[in-house]
Amino acid sequence: MSQANQRTIKQAIDEMLKAYRLDGRLAEVRLVQSWEKVMGTMISRHTREIFVRQKKLCVRLDSAALRQELSYGKEKIVRLLNEEAGSEVIEELVLQ
Repeated sequence: MSQANQRTIKQAIDEMLKAYRLDGRLAEVRLVQSWEKVMGTMISRHTREIFVRQKKLCVRLDSAALRQELSYGKEKIVRLLNEEAGSEVIEELVLQ
């Protein structure tokens, strides 16, 4: 095999994800999975549902007091989650 055709497995997988337009969806999954790491165990325990739709992270909580408290730091939460995901995956946080 010639040197021009050689690439790492990571490069090949990244190219495949881009070709099939799955790289954005993969970043969304990483972001959702990082919720507990970024927000902590206590907040994660009160989280009932979390998903990404149209660059908005929708989080359903079972505590109105926690929802109110988190609403004060929405911008910071968005920034921290995007940093953890490695790219700008979401633009807004919706707490329900």
